[in-house]
Amino acid sequence: MNGDWLLRGRDGRLSVYLPSGDAVLCRAERGPGGPWGAPRRTGGEQRLHPGFAVGQGVDGYAHLVAWRPTVKGESGLVHSTHFRPHLAALDWQSIGHPGRKGEVTGVPAVAVDAEGRAHVFVRNPGHGVSMVAQKEKGGWDPWRDLKGRQVEDGLAAVTGESGRVEVYAAVSGGIAYWRQEEAGEPPVLREALESPVRPGTLTALATSPASTTLYYTDESGDLRAWRPGGKPHTLLPSAGPGPVAAVRCELDGVDCTLLAQRSASGRVAFAAYPTEDERAGAWWTESGPQLPADATVALTTDENGRVTAASLSPSTAQLLLTHRKNEPGLALEAWHEI
Repeated sequence: MNGDWLLRGRDGRLSVYLPSGDAVLCRAERGPGGPWGAPRRTGGEQRLHPGFAVGQGVDGYAHLVAWRPTVKGESGLVHSTHFRPHLAALDWQSIGHPGRKGEVTGVPAVAVDAEGRAHVFVRNPGHGVSMVAQKEKGGWDPWRDLKGRQVEDGLAAVTGESGRVEVYAAVSGGIAYWRQEEAGEPPVLREALESPVRPGTLTALATSPASTTLYYTDESGDLRAWRPGGKPHTLLPSAGPGPVAAVRCELDGVDCTLLAQRSASGRVAFAAYPTEDERAGAWWTESGPQLPADATVALTTDENGRVTAASLSPSTAQLLLTHRKNEPGLALEAWHEI
């Protein structure tokens, strides 16, 4: 999964998107804060390859992108929009292949601009980055090659507070960064950072009107934060492998960024610090039971602004959830299975 698979819809309901064989399932609250419904297949009956991406616009709509098999030895990308988590999503629609035809080239990433248009990014056959975007009045623009060299799998796409779309990629010896200069225009390669980055560890978050922050793990195992135009900051040692989950939230009246990751011990580790103030320091606090090695973690806030965390293990189909308690600090309720 790539993106925030735990979402709050425009009606306040929480939902999660889950891999299940050749399908993507959705589970949603029956009402805000209420019990959860059963998993439902999204996008119709098309068979999908493993690995999908989720993005959400300011309108609360979820955009899902996945690969599907087409003819023998070839695959194509498909897109679905989910307007309300308790309703059926639109059927999967083909959006093509970054090389016109061929096999899977990488896990896609998706971001949604201020006008509600999905922008889909994927590593292309030449190991650069290609994108395709929705038109304002329906349909899709042609695929565009955004260039780039020696791009690793695991792109991080994000929409800034300005509504402009950005994308980060791990490349040989560092990180490449593309930014949309004008609404509706393709992002352009703006900057490259020389940093020993571990592929597959990138997470991006909008952190101010002018900036997004990229979180990644370097080859020494440290978790670092980088805003283009500046130097990366070392936050703390990574709690475990893979990317962190990140969310902006208010903790005791302070605008904070909360990070979560499955730790090496198997539990979920949390760390918080004042947004964009990495010098304030952060430290991990573990919570919940030990999780399988394939478990991932996601963060969001509910309709009352409470931090909500979820963990998912695809191998066991175990989905656990917790909320922040209504008290100072970051005390969490007991994790429970849904």
